[in-house]
Amino acid sequence: MTGVERIAEAFASARASGRRAALMPYMMGGFPDRETSRRIGSAYAGAGADVIELGVPFSDPLADGPVIHAAGTAALRAGIRLHDVLELAHELAERVPVVVMCYANPILARGIERFVDALASGSISGLIVPDLPLEEAGAMLGACDARGLALVPLVAPTTTDERLARIGARARGFLYTVSLTGTTGSARASTAVWRTCSSAPPRPRARRSPSASGSRAGARRPRLLQRGPTA
Repeated sequence: MTGVERIAEAFASARASGRRAALMPYMMGGFPDRETSRRIGSAYAGAGADVIELGVPFSDPLADGPVIHAAGTAALRAGIRLHDVLELAHELAERVPVVVMCYANPILARGIERFVDALASGSISGLIVPDLPLEEAGAMLGACDARGLALVPLVAPTTTDERLARIGARARGFLYTVSLTGTTGSARASTAVWRTCSSAPPRPRARRSPSASGSRAGARRPRLLQRGPTA
């Protein structure tokens, strides 16, 4: 079973069980240390997580709030490196689909093909690269598609209808949406994950144009999973 298929199966199982949403908790790989991180991941899997989102600690996490930033900094200080997180991902993937969240620099430093090979050999299901824009995602998407991995793109409330359609057409697994819930200066943000596809690229619904005030309250959006505030 490919990574894309494992994610689709996880969402389908959640629906079949009568639940409105699948549960996809986030954890920072290696925080606060290797062994505790393993126990946290095991607890997620044992408590019924449908998918686990596993973060790779990075020194400049521009898409994260202060809590995740602090967790990543602590993990780096504890000596956690990319190979440690991939090892943990492999362990967890034996029990539940795992989607790794990693910034572009560690991937490019290792090489896209080598990095994606490591994900595939570790039975990891997908990859989120928060600082990888649509226009620069071709090589990564091709490498993931060749190995059956889901490259999950991000969208924001400010994403235009035209760009949303373009991103959605290349999404695998689901769309990851980011929305601000506090003041920009405090960097308080929450994230939500919406399932939009299974084994085939999604075909997003057309959305209504925003009103003159900029509100998208009337827009039709898919629903699935919300991850709580990062700060």
